[in-house]
Amino acid sequence: MSRSLAAPQPLLRSLLQSRPRAQQQCQRFLSTHPSSRPRRPTPSQRCADGQSQNRPFLEQRRYKAKTVEEAKSRYRTGPFSWKAGLLFVITSAGLVWYFEHEKQRMQRKRIAEATKGVGKPKVGGEFQLVDQEGRPFSSQDLKGRHSLIYFGFTHCPDICPEELDKMARMFDLVEEKAPGALTPVFITCDPARDDPKILKAYLAEFHERFVGLTGTYEQIKDVCKAYRVYFSTPRDVAPGKDYLVDHSIYFYLMDPEGDFVEALGRQHSPEQGAKLILDHLKDWKR
Repeated sequence: MSRSLAAPQPLLRSLLQSRPRAQQQCQRFLSTHPSSRPRRPTPSQRCADGQSQNRPFLEQRRYKAKTVEEAKSRYRTGPFSWKAGLLFVITSAGLVWYFEHEKQRMQRKRIAEATKGVGKPKVGGEFQLVDQEGRPFSSQDLKGRHSLIYFGFTHCPDICPEELDKMARMFDLVEEKAPGALTPVFITCDPARDDPKILKAYLAEFHERFVGLTGTYEQIKDVCKAYRVYFSTPRDVAPGKDYLVDHSIYFYLMDPEGDFVEALGRQHSPEQGAKLILDHLKDWKR
């Protein structure tokens, strides 16, 4: 009996000695097993990780100013640049010029259309006169080009010389831009004293291209009536008697078909008158 009880003592001792070791192994397994699982990152860790991953990409696209002035100008201009502003100004100026040009063209067209009558022109008409060379000259000789007609007389002390100088200047300016497109015409209101020889010598002092026209008293009266020109030339004057003639002071611009276009007065300078004539030349169509 004693032998049977003594036999298991070594086995029991070995079991008792091995139990703490097993507990240590279990504890070691329990302590190391949770650390092997991947932990879910917290929101703050995710934001930090995202910023750390995106930081190199953002730093590559970041604008780096070379100077302080360049940095200031960049933030001062905002989304607009000087190139965009310049393009806007040029485009706006072009549109303003175009609409202003079209407005003036339509206004000139309305003036030209308003001066034309139905069947018979309000200003202008047929006439038969004589030029400074003594040759017959009619309104048909003015067809085919624009004409600028002025009524006056050679004995005029001041108004007519000033207006003929102005007419010569306008003609030269138009001739520079449109050669051969305009015929300058001077029609006398004093046929008793302004014969072809007097007209030729008088007009040569202003321009060699001027066409001077004269005729009988009735012919001049009819022409003045057709062009709505006022004149106060007496009908029967004794030879050698001095007198003055009062008349309208306008330049009558006629188109190549003989229709009235516009009247230029003393308020127009030579440059303004020439520009107006050139504009009508451009607007006219056959």
